[in-house]
Amino acid sequence: MSLEPNIVTDSIAGRLAGVRGEIDAAAKKAKRDPQSVKLIAVTKTVLALTIEDAIAAGQRLFGENRVQEANSKWPALKARHPNLELHLIGPLQSNKADEAVALFDVIQTVDRPKIARALAEAMVRQGKRPRLLVQVNTGEEAQKAGIAPQDTDRFVAQCRDEFGLSIDGLMCIPPYGEEPSPHFALLAKIADRLGLKELSMGMSGDFAKAILFGATYVRVGTAIFGERTSA
Repeated sequence: MSLEPNIVTDSIAGRLAGVRGEIDAAAKKAKRDPQSVKLIAVTKTVLALTIEDAIAAGQRLFGENRVQEANSKWPALKARHPNLELHLIGPLQSNKADEAVALFDVIQTVDRPKIARALAEAMVRQGKRPRLLVQVNTGEEAQKAGIAPQDTDRFVAQCRDEFGLSIDGLMCIPPYGEEPSPHFALLAKIADRLGLKELSMGMSGDFAKAILFGATYVRVGTAIFGERTSA
């Protein structure tokens, strides 16, 4: 069962303001326009009532890790707030492709041909085309989702040429405990080579570094909603 993080909801506006301030400072340090960095508030395990507090504080981009959890709260939230943008930032199973296309505005975790094909077929059935990012496993970790860095060029070409998908950018999650900067640099290099404009990288502990390497999306949960109390 999902549990509410143990924080006072009145603090969410303040936490959001703090994160936005850090984003602005990091962007200015990198000599970038702060508006070029978009904040995704990650709401895994966060209840709809608390999400409403973030919406009231002006947050419009949100991220969920699981299709099933997202379906339990986001249809009603999006009906009340049609200007929200919802990103899938967790692994996607091919049998959830139809649900993902129906619910999400951006799917950041395209990582293998089976998923690409399932998404392409779902988009045709629904007449809806969420924006897509390819997840790259920059650390080449066996237990982690994502296409290997050396296979990314071929996979992006396959998505475009074989499945008719438009790929907007790349996403990565650096290995836990490692310095993230080399992973951010690698992702930026691949995206530049492929002419992709969106880079989704950086979370609560390292988003300022990600911005220095060109992140256009940063995914922040704990710094906004507090430590999770369930997976």
